[in-house]
Amino acid sequence: MSTQDNREKDPNQVETTGHVWDGNLQEYNNPLPRWWLWGFYATIVFAVVYWLIYPAWPIGDSFTKGFNTITFEQGGEERTMHWNTRALLAKDMQTGTYAVRQREMLDQVAAQDYETILQDAESMSFVNAYAQGSFGTWCAACHQVGGAGVVGQYPNLRNDHWKWGGTVEQIEETLHQGRLGYMPGYRDTLDGDQLNQVAAYVLSLNDYSVDQEEADAGERIFTGTDGGCFQCHAMDAQGLASQGAPNLTNDLWGLVDVRGAESDSERQRLVANFIRNGAQREMPAFGDRLSDAEIKMLTAYVHSLGGGQ
Repeated sequence: MSTQDNREKDPNQVETTGHVWDGNLQEYNNPLPRWWLWGFYATIVFAVVYWLIYPAWPIGDSFTKGFNTITFEQGGEERTMHWNTRALLAKDMQTGTYAVRQREMLDQVAAQDYETILQDAESMSFVNAYAQGSFGTWCAACHQVGGAGVVGQYPNLRNDHWKWGGTVEQIEETLHQGRLGYMPGYRDTLDGDQLNQVAAYVLSLNDYSVDQEEADAGERIFTGTDGGCFQCHAMDAQGLASQGAPNLTNDLWGLVDVRGAESDSERQRLVANFIRNGAQREMPAFGDRLSDAEIKMLTAYVHSLGGGQ
C-alpha cells in the first residue's frame, strides 16, 4: 500500500506511513497538533533568549555571564554587576517593598524612647519581629533561641533576674560594652568545713533543708571578714547589680544546678564546690558590631523576655 493510496481513502481515516509488516501491521502517520509544535518552538526560542540574558553555560572554570545586569549599593557606593541571585538579594534588601517598609519602621521605632516603645503595641510588634532575628544571630548561641540560657554556663533572660540590672538603660549598657562576671574561688581561703557551712547558709536563704548549726556558722563567714561574701552580694544576700553579683535569696540558680540535684546533701556539695572554684564569665560587647538602632531593638526585646524592671 502506498502513500497515494492513503490519500484516496476516507479523509477522516488516519493515514499510515505506507509500510506493512506481517501482512496487516501498519504504522500510523498521525502528525502532532500545530499548537503543540508552535509551543515547542517557543520553548526553544525562550531557552536561547534566556541563555543570552542570564548566566547559563559552563566554560572551563567559568561560565557565560549573560547580558543582564543588576545595580545596588555596596559600602556606600553604587555597584553594577552581571545578574546573579546574590546581587538580586542585595538589591531586594535595599529597594524591595518589604525592605523599604522595614527601614521606615526601624527609623520610626529607633526615634522613640523606651517608654513609648514598650507601651505601643505596633512598636513592640515590630521589635519582636525584627529583634528576634538579631537575637538568633548574635545571642542565641549562648542564651539559646528562647533566651532560657544554659544552667552553669549562660544566664536565663526570661526570669526577670538580672545580674547587672534589668532596666532598659542597664540592658542597653550591657549590650554596648559587654560584661565580665567574676567570682573568686575560695579554695585557698576556706577549708572544706567552712565551704560546706557557707553553702548551707546560702541554701537556707532559699528554704532548703540544711543543718542549722552549719547555716549559722556559714552566715558568720558570709557576713564576716573570713569570707567577705557580703561585699558583692550585700549583707542581705540580695546582690549588687553594680558588681554583677546575683541575688542569692530568690531560688534562681544560674551557675549551679541546685534544682536538678537529687538530694539535700548533693545540693550542698554542688554549692560548696562552686564556692571553692569560683567562676568567670564574659559577655562580648556589641557596640562595635551593631548600630545604635539595632541595639535599641535588642534592648527592648530582651527586656520584654523577662518582663523587665
